[in-house]
Order: sequence, then C-alpha cells, then structure tokens
Amino acid sequence: VQLVESGGGLVQPGGSLRLSCAASGYRYRTYCMGWFRQAPGKEREGVAAVDSVGCTTYAESVKGRFTVSQDHGKNNVYLQMNSLKPEDTAMYYCAAGGSSPCVLKDAYFGDWGQGTQVTVS
Repeated sequence: VQLVESGGGLVQPGGSLRLSCAASGYRYRTYCMGWFRQAPGKEREGVAAVDSVGCTTYAESVKGRFTVSQDHGKNNVYLQMNSLKPEDTAMYYCAAGGSSPCVLKDAYFGDWGQGTQVTVS
C-alpha cells in the first residue's frame, strides 16, 4: 500500500486544516485507515481512524474537533481539523492496517506515509 499525505501547513490557533491521504494498492479485504501524529520529543500517538464499514474512532484529545472520513471512489482518507491548538503541532502520518474495528495503536498498522507537518502558532 502506498500512502501520500497532503494538506499540512501553518495555521493560527482556532483555525482549521484538512489533511488528505491518497492510498493505492490495498492489500486488505477489511481495513482501517488511520491518522497518527508525532511531536518533537514525544511518542507517536493515534489521532483518528475509519474502517472499511465506516466506523470511526478518535483520541480523546481531538474528539469534537477532528473528523475523519473517506472517499471510497478515490481511495482517499481525510482528516478535517477544526479549533486547532498549539498542542496539535506535529508531523501527521496516514497509516493503513488490516484490523476492523480500528485500534489506534501503531502495532495494528503495517503501512505508513511519509507525513505532513502541521504547525499551529
């Protein structure tokens, strides 16, 4: 699976960004597409994910602010981020895995994109 993220950038606190992940070469019949992030000096953490039947899961820190969605026709996954905070600053990664329902842990994802930087300042 190839995953290519886009949409990161610099935004002021309270602003919004929409990340996109273009996926190709699915290997899994059932799948989970997730977004993770890693800030400098911190461990990578799961942010949000959506599985092959449309069920979503979110980290507590982003519930009510972030929305994950998918476009089956384009094999794209999106992360709409609203009310951004400085603590949301991180490199954001798209990931694909075979578990369904999704589990927001690294071990459940086997394919990763290169990441897109989000800076809230």
